[in-house]
Amino acid sequence: MKLAVLIPALAALPVSAQYSVQRDGDVVRLMDAAAQTAVSVLPPAGNIAFEMQVKGVNVLRFPFASLEEFRKRPGLNAIPFMGPWANRLDEQAFYANGKKYNFDMELGNVRGKIPIHGFLTGTSEWRVVEARADNQSAWVTSRLEFYRQPAWMKQWPFAHTIDITYRLQGGVLEVQTRIENLSAEPMPVVIGYHPYFQLSDSKRDEWTVSLGARTEWLLAPEKVPTGETRPIEQLFPNPQSIPLKDYDLDHVFGDLVRDPAGRATMTVQGKSQRLDVVFGPNYRAAVIYAPRPAAAPPQGAPGRGGAPQDRNFICFEPMVGITNATNLAHKGVYKELQSVAPGGVWQESFWIRPSGF
Repeated sequence: MKLAVLIPALAALPVSAQYSVQRDGDVVRLMDAAAQTAVSVLPPAGNIAFEMQVKGVNVLRFPFASLEEFRKRPGLNAIPFMGPWANRLDEQAFYANGKKYNFDMELGNVRGKIPIHGFLTGTSEWRVVEARADNQSAWVTSRLEFYRQPAWMKQWPFAHTIDITYRLQGGVLEVQTRIENLSAEPMPVVIGYHPYFQLSDSKRDEWTVSLGARTEWLLAPEKVPTGETRPIEQLFPNPQSIPLKDYDLDHVFGDLVRDPAGRATMTVQGKSQRLDVVFGPNYRAAVIYAPRPAAAPPQGAPGRGGAPQDRNFICFEPMVGITNATNLAHKGVYKELQSVAPGGVWQESFWIRPSGF
């Protein structure tokens, strides 16, 4: 199916109800007619939200002509979920509750000397448990029963379930994650998201960025934190007005700047379009990924994640902990590692708020 077929014009939506939900094969579409916004989710492909269309503009990078093309070579685009850990680990193992858990590299679901982004980004095991709309919002909740997969449990031996709810309300998309620990021991929580955002009224080198963080974690060449930090002003003289053209970013930040509700905001601003990405209190770190534009690759050549390297995007990545959080916590370097008690629940949201469209 072509995306033009999957996402009908919002003008065709019924005017009798502001919020609605549609199913089109595997796609679940949430619609807010008043805000002229639609969000499309593909549960059987990592439960990815692949489109947030605001007045005809997709603010999520998804450079594929069709869903079939994406499924043939999925990568990190739009809003992928990363679990059971996010970003990099400094060895083929992780630590929890004072114990070392070595990965079984022969299983093939964990790869590389520096394992990255877990192994759930493309899984087809998500199941929709609710897709509804009322006069307040439209939402879809999908569940991943991690404990049912022996190859997953071999690598991360904590039985748990993950519920993700995408909720569209007042033109704002909330992404809520709920993790229930079914194990007999506390489970470290180090998941995250890798959303790719784009604006259509200007190019990447014309964007201005604002970061709600105070501290940068310095990285080794392998992109894992060394344990050293520095004030964010040593990287950005004015963190509230960063000209993106001057920076090549793949950086880790902590000590987020919170509002009275405990939320931190990251912003990208174009000529008139703007996206605010708001992190809830349990997202303790942010990775910002916005590489400088590269020379155009040969026609048809893939970029990061198997997609063309246009690089007109920025990623504000909500992270429960910094990169390599479990292992750095074991070494006594990182003090903010979160865990969920046996039978307990961890829950948090982040929000995407467009304006100027």
